[in-house]
Amino acid sequence: MSTDTHSKTIGYILWIFGFTGAHRFYYGRPITGVIWFFTAGLLGIGWLIDLFLIPSMDKQCDFRYRPGNIDYNIAWILQTFLGLFGIHRFYMGKIGTGILWLLTGGIFGIGYVYDFFTLNEQISLRNSQA
Repeated sequence: MSTDTHSKTIGYILWIFGFTGAHRFYYGRPITGVIWFFTAGLLGIGWLIDLFLIPSMDKQCDFRYRPGNIDYNIAWILQTFLGLFGIHRFYMGKIGTGILWLLTGGIFGIGYVYDFFTLNEQISLRNSQA
């Protein structure tokens, strides 16, 4: 049995900026997220195709990632807009690295990018420990 871990609404909102790969990072596809970022969504073609693929990406996340106390949507919003300050890490209960991110700008931006690649896995791990 699966539980809804990611939101199709947020997925479609991120799709609007999909040529940056944002929705692919959100749905746990960082490699194609980077490809979309550097190719403007495969010159817009992949971006358009993703309009129809979002429901299946959302469903795959529901099976792949563990639900729990930490909400994926809140963590992703915090990561996207306040990630350099580590607010998403405080939200996930990672106080030590949250302070480190706060003092170093997400370890000078490298940790911020790292979290785009691994945030879903980090949340899933924390949810499984709860």
